[in-house]
Amino acid sequence: MARKNASDDPLAPVTLAVGQEELLLDRAVREVVAAAKAADADTDVRDLTPDQLQPGTLAELVSPSLFAERKVVVVRDAQDLSADTVKDVKAYLSSPAEEITLVLLHAGGAKGKGLLDAARKAGAREVACPKMTKPADRLAFVRGEFRTTGRSATPEACQALVDAIGSDLRELASAVTQLVADVEGTIDEAVVGRYYTGRAEASSFTVADRAVEGRTAEALEALRWSLSTGVAPVLITSALAQGVRAIGKLSSARGGRPADLARELGMPPWKIDRVRQQMRGWTPDGVAEALRAVAEADAGVKGGGDDPGYALEKAVVTIARAARSRGRA
Repeated sequence: MARKNASDDPLAPVTLAVGQEELLLDRAVREVVAAAKAADADTDVRDLTPDQLQPGTLAELVSPSLFAERKVVVVRDAQDLSADTVKDVKAYLSSPAEEITLVLLHAGGAKGKGLLDAARKAGAREVACPKMTKPADRLAFVRGEFRTTGRSATPEACQALVDAIGSDLRELASAVTQLVADVEGTIDEAVVGRYYTGRAEASSFTVADRAVEGRTAEALEALRWSLSTGVAPVLITSALAQGVRAIGKLSSARGGRPADLARELGMPPWKIDRVRQQMRGWTPDGVAEALRAVAEADAGVKGGGDDPGYALEKAVVTIARAARSRGRA
């Protein structure tokens, strides 16, 4: 979920939400608005884009009200504000008005950095809303969603949900809400499977799991299902690469407890156990052969071949064969 700084009062004079994850940005706004309306049900909320915030507009919005009503002024895409409007905002930051909460949504980065720095220097409450591009980040997000509801979900269930839903945080949050509402007790992998069987079976990680386990027919079936349901070929090659690399990393690591290996290899402990089961039958030569197959498939799906589906099928067959290389030695 969005990370906040130590001064975590939603009614702070200025809240700075930084990042490009739309769900987290929207939540940051909703949190401030909810706190303001809890303090004053008649709170006036103004939600503005850069084209609506012209020079002088902010001064009008934050001017004292005859009835001293509370206001929340939300400025989206603050990095795109005009130079003159940025001057207005910076001037306001030096002396914010009472009963008014300004919420600045900024993408971060170099564009509009002067405003970002000014808000931080003024002591704005900051909420980090980074784009979650890594599977580990999305997994942490799902765990956080379950914790927020006060419900328990196993690590395997959280991973299965990420595998099934994908990278859309809104869909992940919605899935958690549905599971919490419909299921009593601890939510496990079997529960997630019942709710999201079609999507889970079509996920790129299912293709990878079946391939590295040497289950050729099931891997090909999952691959065809994935492609037919619109999973991007590049996501499948990425999952295959992750699966094979995990086998290689764990097979070359020194023995130890899952927790110790997890720290050494950057994997969650539960995944160490899963990869240990998958790596039976693999040899160093098999890992090398599988990595070459993934590289060829990656080139094929990125324009180096005429048929991405064929490139992926060839890679899956090669990986599944490599998974049984010890038995062929």
